Amino acid sequence: MPRDRDDSQRLIEAVASAVGAERALWICGRGSKTFLGPAAVGDMLNVSDHCGIIDYHPDELVLTARSGTPLTDLRRTLAAHQQMMAFDPPMFAGEGSLGGAVATGLSGPGRPWYGAVRDAVLGVTLINGRAQPLKFGGQVMKNVAGYDVSRLMAGAFGTLGALLDVSIKVMPRPLFEATRVFAIDRDTAHTMVVAWARSPLPMTATCHFGDALHVRLSGTEKGVRAAAAQIGGDEFPHAAEFWDSLRDQTHPFFGGGRCYRTVLPPAAAYPACEGEWLTEWGGAQRWLRSSTPRGEVDAALRRLGGHATESRPSAERQPLDKGVLKYYLRLKDAFDPKAIFNRGRLFDEIGQ
Repeated sequence: MPRDRDDSQRLIEAVASAVGAERALWICGRGSKTFLGPAAVGDMLNVSDHCGIIDYHPDELVLTARSGTPLTDLRRTLAAHQQMMAFDPPMFAGEGSLGGAVATGLSGPGRPWYGAVRDAVLGVTLINGRAQPLKFGGQVMKNVAGYDVSRLMAGAFGTLGALLDVSIKVMPRPLFEATRVFAIDRDTAHTMVVAWARSPLPMTATCHFGDALHVRLSGTEKGVRAAAAQIGGDEFPHAAEFWDSLRDQTHPFFGGGRCYRTVLPPAAAYPACEGEWLTEWGGAQRWLRSSTPRGEVDAALRRLGGHATESRPSAERQPLDKGVLKYYLRLKDAFDPKAIFNRGRLFDEIGQ
């Protein structure tokens, strides 16, 4: 049964106390993503009890829930109405929470076709670094003029404020899905996938690893079967478990060794980096398992118009681009001038 508790007053009071003492807080939901990046310092602000669906309109494809709401509860509720979260957030080893999904900004295998976390966020309520509850956005795609502040929370890792609730757009579940598998090498797979991405095929996920390319097709049964006949390949059993293993990084590829998440233009060549590759998102997201130092990997990616971040382990901070850093520091000063929230989670440039 879905959990339901409004813990906002306690959270506001806890933040007010920390602000008064200029004491750091690290925001924790269900703990499924604590391995991502370096640990924050300070006292824990536990939001896991602040949970429950506040409002859900299946006919309008909009859901509002508290930040600590488990993703399992949301998926169960949406599935009952044949709907789903478009960005398909990972849970990793735990349940995962809605707030954590937004804060980390991570999406599942369908990201290029269904959209990113920031594309789904319609509005948020948060506690800023002055212990003020603030509301941004709403429950429609565009309900105010001006800058869409709510989407800034996607990928901010809680450094701009503690989320209280989030409104997201959801989408109908596909009526039919099929996954086709091809025994082909990496470069051939890359060429095929880039070409298919420019066609009207109902493609919603791709993955190449080893000598196998997997392609997920989603839509009506007639449309999917026609597309499957067009591209060929073999039927792949247990497809749902396979795509979930990529989303939650339980696939054997993620089982050990230094791992980098690299992002490139889909048609870009592979960088000259030693190691083993797993490629998703039609060529845009490529995981590299390698002992090569991060600086060398990142330099190779930047020459091709991309970038790299270390995934597992990830004790080091990822340097921010100077242009991005300039705007981030302005936002940080506006939202959290005393750097109360999640100190050290992203970088050291503001005295963390």
